[in-house]
Amino acid sequence: MSGKLFRMLTLVALIAGMTAVIGASQAEARAGGGRSMGSRGTRSYSPPGQSYSQPYRPAAPTYQPSPSTQPRSGGFLRSMAGGMVGGMLGGMLFRGLGFGGGGMGGMGGGGIGLFEIILLAGIGYLIYRFVKSRREEAPTASYRDISPVSYSPPAYPAIAPTPDPAADLDQGLSHLRQMDPAFDEERFCDNAMDIFFKIQGAWMNRDLAPVSGLLADEMKRTLQGDVEQLLREKRVNKLDNIAVRNVEIVEAWQESGEDYLMVLITANLLDYTTDDATGQVVAGSKTDPVKFQEFWTFRRSVGPNPWRLTAIDQK
Repeated sequence: MSGKLFRMLTLVALIAGMTAVIGASQAEARAGGGRSMGSRGTRSYSPPGQSYSQPYRPAAPTYQPSPSTQPRSGGFLRSMAGGMVGGMLGGMLFRGLGFGGGGMGGMGGGGIGLFEIILLAGIGYLIYRFVKSRREEAPTASYRDISPVSYSPPAYPAIAPTPDPAADLDQGLSHLRQMDPAFDEERFCDNAMDIFFKIQGAWMNRDLAPVSGLLADEMKRTLQGDVEQLLREKRVNKLDNIAVRNVEIVEAWQESGEDYLMVLITANLLDYTTDDATGQVVAGSKTDPVKFQEFWTFRRSVGPNPWRLTAIDQK
């Protein structure tokens, strides 16, 4: 291996290693690590905030012409008649030139006799009648046998109108209120903001026990695994000057006996990670705030029951 090639491969390996380290450091940023996690039920497989589907667009119709039957002239009879006439003409010609004996109706010498002339005229008349009758039959046959181009419109499934996200949200909130008439959207958003601050505080302290009741089981396992990684690496994720700009409900639905509510949180904060031993910043910045938007999904049993965080998705 040449020295130049070796240096290039070493540089690529170093870049890959630095990318992995940076990715690991960013994965420790704030609760959830800036990544998507958790479960949104059946909507886990659709983009957050876009659970409705696009309308069906049918393909262009195709046209299939029916096979047609073209009339054919009597090739066999025409060939046979032509052969007979050609043979007779050839025979007469040869006799007329003195290559044959006396004609069939000749008067003792070569040449074309009266009988040959009459026979030739009769055969010509028969050919004329045959061709004329075929031409008269041809238009009728082609009109009868040729099927017109057929068009069968394809059967399209019913095209549903594009659902309106606002209408979908209103319907979901209406179903939710059927079992919880006291539900209030503004109060829920305030509660979601409080939960956001509490979880971020527990995350920074590397102790999720105080917010255990606010987390669904899958979220609790994921966040606990991240906390344990911070403890092993002796690092602390610091979150300073947290400011939540907006909390907005964007989706509401029910499934399998549970209510789901998704909110879009817009916030900014100072997000950095320090080393336990030295206190030095190993990731992030103490001076440059980070602005982000995240979808937080909460779940509860249908009715006036406590909400728990079940998913975090990045916008």
